[in-house]
Amino acid sequence: MTLSNNQKRKMKSAARFYTVQALFQMEASGQTVEQVQREFEDHRFGASYDDVEMTEGDLDTFRGLMEKAVDDQAMIDQMTDRALVAKWPIARIDPTWRALFRAAGAELALKQTPPKVVISEFVGVAEAFSAEDKEPKFVNAVLDHMAREVQPEAFGG
Repeated sequence: MTLSNNQKRKMKSAARFYTVQALFQMEASGQTVEQVQREFEDHRFGASYDDVEMTEGDLDTFRGLMEKAVDDQAMIDQMTDRALVAKWPIARIDPTWRALFRAAGAELALKQTPPKVVISEFVGVAEAFSAEDKEPKFVNAVLDHMAREVQPEAFGG
């Protein structure tokens, strides 16, 4: 079966969302990356909950982001710290945002997707997790700083 570009885009977006959830779950539960990946791939991608079918995630995107986020967590956390206000190191922020910054930082570091697309996609993820309008704006500002550090050439720098 051949997928349309729109279907592929939706699957990549879903993989980003699942990556944030999986990184959050790893931190909260202490499970290994292998355990969490297996659970998501076997039970979350395309699952149905109360007659709502979850989107199938792009496995390559999910696995690539998970691997990069875990392998380069220290580097990504340092980059996030530099983007945060000095009084708010990454250890003090909500675990959901920490997971999101790790997933987005991984995708920015891979340099396979234009940084403005990465920012837009993860701001969309933030909107799904937030009850207020200020969190996505906060996420946008932090990711913009991170993107300019990792890929300054994409911003004319």
